[in-house]
Amino acid sequence: MDYAILTGFVLVTGVVLAVVAQWKGWRPSLLAVLVVGIVFRVLIMTTSAMDTWQPVDFVNSFKPAGEAVLNHEDPVLGSNGGWHFLPTIPYVYGFLLWLGIPWEIGGRLVTVVADIALIPLVGKLAGGPRASLRAFQYACNPLAILVASVHGQVEPVALVFGVAAFVVARGPGAPDRPGMTTDVVALVRDNVASRGLFGAVRHAAGSSGTVLRTALTPRPGDRQSLRRALFAGLLMGLALCAKSWPIWLVPGMLLLLPTVRARAVAFVATGIAPIFFLVTLPIFAGTSLSQIPEVIRVIQDVRPIVGQWGYSAIYMHGINDLHQGIATFGTRLVYVTMLVTAFLWRRADPVDLTTALLIAFMVATPRLGAQYLLWFMPFLVARPTRFAWPAIIGVSLWAGYGYLYMTQFDSATWRSLHVVWSQSSMLLLPILALAMPWARRVFKAPDAPEEPPSRRSVPAPA
Repeated sequence: MDYAILTGFVLVTGVVLAVVAQWKGWRPSLLAVLVVGIVFRVLIMTTSAMDTWQPVDFVNSFKPAGEAVLNHEDPVLGSNGGWHFLPTIPYVYGFLLWLGIPWEIGGRLVTVVADIALIPLVGKLAGGPRASLRAFQYACNPLAILVASVHGQVEPVALVFGVAAFVVARGPGAPDRPGMTTDVVALVRDNVASRGLFGAVRHAAGSSGTVLRTALTPRPGDRQSLRRALFAGLLMGLALCAKSWPIWLVPGMLLLLPTVRARAVAFVATGIAPIFFLVTLPIFAGTSLSQIPEVIRVIQDVRPIVGQWGYSAIYMHGINDLHQGIATFGTRLVYVTMLVTAFLWRRADPVDLTTALLIAFMVATPRLGAQYLLWFMPFLVARPTRFAWPAIIGVSLWAGYGYLYMTQFDSATWRSLHVVWSQSSMLLLPILALAMPWARRVFKAPDAPEEPPSRRSVPAPA
């Protein structure tokens, strides 16, 4: 990498600004926040585009996907196949290539624009008086700059739609309810508390119709919440069109909605965009109808490439390779870990639940690219925990070593450095675990402001 020193200087500057902003309690304007975020990202995007080193997948997978669309070929099954997601992003790549924008700029333009749009959304997700501080801290986030401006990975595209779905689902104002203790779940909890487990089961069996009618009965303001649910679901569907991992964001989005009806609408709406881009493949990508099942199979396939992260790096001696045994074990471990995490944070704010799920995934997964570490970043920055910044700085240093330092060497030296780099990721696992919102496993609504003395009721004179 030719501009490693300049890039490193920008990243360190961002960390210093973010920490000082926290210490000083800065509340910059949205314009100032956006200026900082745009300058950082556009500067690094420009130097990365001029660099003689380019990420392997950026050149060998992303660009061919855009070229396949230009040639009216399926980016998943075409001759340049290598894209393992829905073709939404390749359509954008193809359009930018058609405009004649050089790939080194155009391929990164998609992710940089998305990451800039994420900045105010992180502030909205945070809410309250520190919203502008959190937006500024994301604008300075070193990992976000690396992923969007250097690597050109599409995580920011998935996140901009996913976080927007959270903001829309929550609606205006601060959250005032716990995620899983509303509607039907609240009724079940109250029944268990008053009747005991077996009594609650017997009562539920005899009154299931009443429970469903209570949950599905329209309420005042239902139309507004259903509208929010529709838009939130459509946005989450677009997140899934970029990559498949935003499936882990869906539970948090649903729990931010106030009723079962709204959650049902959002759940159905989430599938609209993915289905649209799937069934229109014959029109836009030249895919035959008979090939669509194969496209679905490829998209769903999890490649067993392990050895770069955590326990798999120790087992594989820091060498990336296909190992179905570790991949299968790791996938099962991830599912178990996610279920346990969901149970432990079942009464938490949905944003905290999502943060916990995404970080738990990082701890349990056997396979990981540095860009995966961006998944939880907007949520952790918006609602930081005690160990949030040690985790942010730790994963940024780890990713930065891979992006900036290891790329200075030939292939043989890179492979030897990769062993140490991969195995050192074990040091991050306890830091990530500590950064989970352990103190917020139970939702606590903000205290209502005390009425001013002039408005307090006073006894009537005798």
